[in-house]
Amino acid sequence: MPGPRARIRKVGQPDVPSTSRKEPVQSAREMFVGIDVSKAKLDIHVLPGDQAWTVSNESTDVGALVSRLATLKPTLIVLEATGGLERRALAQLLAAKLPAVAVNPRQVRDFARATGHLAKTDILDAHILALFAERIRPEVRPAPDEETQELDALMVRRRQVVDMITAEKNRLAAAPPSKRVVQAIRKTIACLEKQLDEFDSDINGAVRNSPAWRAKDDLLLGVPGVGKVLSRTLLAHAPEIGTLTRKQIGALIGLAPLNCDSGTYRGRRRIWGGRARVRAVLYMATLSAIRCNPAIAAFHARLTAAGKLPKVAIVACMHKLLTILNAMLRSNSPWRAEVSS
Repeated sequence: MPGPRARIRKVGQPDVPSTSRKEPVQSAREMFVGIDVSKAKLDIHVLPGDQAWTVSNESTDVGALVSRLATLKPTLIVLEATGGLERRALAQLLAAKLPAVAVNPRQVRDFARATGHLAKTDILDAHILALFAERIRPEVRPAPDEETQELDALMVRRRQVVDMITAEKNRLAAAPPSKRVVQAIRKTIACLEKQLDEFDSDINGAVRNSPAWRAKDDLLLGVPGVGKVLSRTLLAHAPEIGTLTRKQIGALIGLAPLNCDSGTYRGRRRIWGGRARVRAVLYMATLSAIRCNPAIAAFHARLTAAGKLPKVAIVACMHKLLTILNAMLRSNSPWRAEVSS
């Protein structure tokens, strides 16, 4: 029997691997970064390797952190949304073209419990955020431009001023016995109402000075029941409207009914999550649309005739109104009652 043939290589010829054999491909090493944000400092954790350090939450130190992370070329950076304290770091990370995203703290805490991490410190939270980035990999969203951030801030402050006016009017309605207190409350109300007028003027100017916002605003205001507050709230707090499908926009705002079934049990579907600011304004606009919008009024009448609970019917009308607005902006079409109905 002939034995195996010897393989002869000439002297000086490089040893080229055979193309007939499958060589293992070395994949690039992925790195994931978690950043826990607080008012005074940022805690950073990098996986793999368990690198961890802390920097102050100041512009100069955040800039140095961004430069250091850029050298690591991370696959994903996850920060925890902390009441706006994360905005400085997130903005600088995105400006440096790094894949960074701020996530809901509730999601991260649920993930920590699911993985058996019950203790909670800033250092541990940064580690959990890095694990969350590695295993869940949330989608990176583009940063809003300066105009959108400005409009968002104006709308948030407007909502705060409205809440303060309501609180002061409630105090005045309680009829405090002191005339001095009554005068002070009325002065506060007058000052807040003046601020509200100024914010409305600033918001109106910002929207009308932007061609893109002005076009969307005109389309939205053409729908019966939709006023300036809802239109500007959607532009500021839901800039994705007009780019999503019907199901996506409903889930984004928190109007998609969620099942609650288990085995033979069939629970009542409820809405949950989403963007509460938009949902609160949309609720009031829907109450108006039920009275003056023929498509929404007819839809509400059908639901109530079918025996739906009052709140269930209103939420369904909210979803329908939001779907109509989303479709109008997506197709750049004005309101037409015969089509919407």
